[in-house]
Amino acid sequence: MGPDASGGGLLMHDWTRFADHAEEWGVGVVYPDGCHGSWADGRGVTAAEENGVDDVGFLRTMIDWCAEKFRTSSDRTLVAGISNGAFMSHRLALECSERVAVFAAVAGALPADLTAVRPTHAVSAMLINGDADPLVPLAGGYSRHRGPDGEPRGRILGAAATAQHWASLDRCADERTTVTTAGSRRVTAAHGIGDTAVTVWTVVGGGHTWPGVAVPEEWAGAPGAVATLEFDATVEIHHFARPLLRPAARRLRPPRSEKENR
Repeated sequence: MGPDASGGGLLMHDWTRFADHAEEWGVGVVYPDGCHGSWADGRGVTAAEENGVDDVGFLRTMIDWCAEKFRTSSDRTLVAGISNGAFMSHRLALECSERVAVFAAVAGALPADLTAVRPTHAVSAMLINGDADPLVPLAGGYSRHRGPDGEPRGRILGAAATAQHWASLDRCADERTTVTTAGSRRVTAAHGIGDTAVTVWTVVGGGHTWPGVAVPEEWAGAPGAVATLEFDATVEIHHFARPLLRPAARRLRPPRSEKENR
């Protein structure tokens, strides 16, 4: 799912190139567009959300339609997005966890208003963020869209807090595996319910972009228009997700614990 922009589906097609690999990987790929050029992602600041759009219902229906038409497995869905689409990926994974087995959020952390939502199933997560992203700061913060009196709205958690939240929901083991390169740092929690995993990938000097895709010339100088070519996010998302696309029956979460309800 694409950013808060008209034609986000087409933009994601051109950026991510998932479709270029579809036959090789044996997957079906869909690039949906949000209503009003945005997604109702749970922050309460987009046109879609302010107009009461039910994007969770829309995407759930789309997943089921694809399963019927193309014979895909509705409960083994991978969802990926950037910016507004990344926030929406978090929301869909929380509220439609019986269908979403894995999600990838690029340049988009967990909306604070969604932290009380408890998914019925564990969902694996890949979280990719740039430490120089001015639009979605690594430490979290508020949306650029202010309230009528200028008050801050749409708070999001930081990348580390987002990863910890998902690891707790999935009940991953306490141990963490860390891989550090010259241009990034990746920390992974594993052995969650149904062997789910959560990995948070921080790009050193990275901005509000999709790793592996060069910044278009017309974007040069724009806030956050800094991309890494050290790795291809599309390929890495596939490699992460492939072994984790498990059916819902294997990912069912036990009843809520008292600790989670606090």
